[in-house]
Amino acid sequence: MKLAQLLIDAYNSRDVGAFVELATPDFEWSTSMGAVEGEIFRGREGIETYFANLRNAWENLTLVPDEFRDLGDRVLWLGRIEGRGRDSGAAVSSPMGVVADMRDGKTWRIRSYLDHDQALGASGH
Repeated sequence: MKLAQLLIDAYNSRDVGAFVELATPDFEWSTSMGAVEGEIFRGREGIETYFANLRNAWENLTLVPDEFRDLGDRVLWLGRIEGRGRDSGAAVSSPMGVVADMRDGKTWRIRSYLDHDQALGASGH
């Protein structure tokens, strides 16, 4: 679960290098919100592209975890995402659930959902 918190910290501080270090080379990120909904980003290039899109679309966007569940080779975290659109100035606050799959001490896949029940289902719990 420490790895999940480190990923969230890297995300919230927009530390692309730290995020890349926490991910496997074959990393896969299926997004629900942030840059482009439903897009999948792969590897280091995908992480860099995601964060560039995030900077362009959002004035700020922060992950706020409320609960972590250690599921062995994956972590489920439930919380919310809060932010403000860059062009619209619209405030966003939404439930957020993330399933992070781990391998060899790094994250190889992240799937995020704007619904806690969907995240719970995807986690298998």
